[in-house]
Amino acid sequence: MNNDMNVWLQFALCLVLIGVAGYRLSLYGDIIAERLRLSRSWVGVVMVASVTSLPELVTGVSSVTAAQAPNIAVGDVMGSCVFNLLLIVLLDFLHRKETVYTRARVGHVLSAGFGVVLLGFAATNIVLAQAGMVWAVGHVGLYTPAILLLYALAMRTLFVYEQAQELPVSEAAGLGRAVTLRRAVRGYVLASVVVVAAGIWLPFVAVDLAELMGWRQSFVGTLFVATVTSVPEAVVSLAAVRIGALDMALGNLFGSNLFNMAILAVDDLFYLPGPLLSGISPGHAVSALAAIMMSGIAIIGLFYRAKKRVFRTVGWASLFLLTVYVLNTFLSYFFER
Repeated sequence: MNNDMNVWLQFALCLVLIGVAGYRLSLYGDIIAERLRLSRSWVGVVMVASVTSLPELVTGVSSVTAAQAPNIAVGDVMGSCVFNLLLIVLLDFLHRKETVYTRARVGHVLSAGFGVVLLGFAATNIVLAQAGMVWAVGHVGLYTPAILLLYALAMRTLFVYEQAQELPVSEAAGLGRAVTLRRAVRGYVLASVVVVAAGIWLPFVAVDLAELMGWRQSFVGTLFVATVTSVPEAVVSLAAVRIGALDMALGNLFGSNLFNMAILAVDDLFYLPGPLLSGISPGHAVSALAAIMMSGIAIIGLFYRAKKRVFRTVGWASLFLLTVYVLNTFLSYFFER
């Protein structure tokens, strides 16, 4: 019993460390951007999103190298994408004035659309890999450079779009006026060390948890590890809504999903036994498809901009997002039993 409790306590500790350090990491990264006069809308989609996705990056590399648990790495990536889109439901519930879809900029459709393309490409290659149709150079699948090129194209397109909009510098400007650049850099580095350490530790805890509960690693990666590594996105997005920076919150979520796809390619580079997608459960394609459906629902919500809430809780789009998330969790559990 003590050993069982030990595993859950370690898991909870990882969650707290990544949550607290991830929030500080995002805060200091945002302050650095302000001090260096970088475009804040660009920073929201790229820099803040990349920073909050650092736990997924470290956990993924640790999973495919030290822990030799590729299912946890891929499950973390796909599960994080699904969880990030679920957070829109929470933002919609907390944003009481009106639904988030009526207030948010339509420009988020661009990053969400690129997310659909990258997720669809990954899902296709998961299915092909299960059928033995994998093209590789050494241990690296040819889908890896393609994913990185698509990610670079997405970043370039988003940058050009944001530059053309001539938007206000930042919705959250002034939050870090009392913090000097030197202090922000020091805090950024310290928080990074904590996130990296917890991210390295997390896959080993996840493996122990899977053995303890009799669950497959792919299910643990998709649900539990993905939830923990997505804590920074949740904390940052909720904090942004509290200060009225809704677009920063949504940009962080959609941008994190784009970065997660780049992480999948990085994991493949570090996975030496062979192409990463050839050594995983086909069930991960279900999570990828769920993320595609949820991205599509978000796009419809941003375009349609329905103002009505369901029983004064959330908009119809958010209700559909929640339904797909619950369905994906249900299917992941029974598919991987």
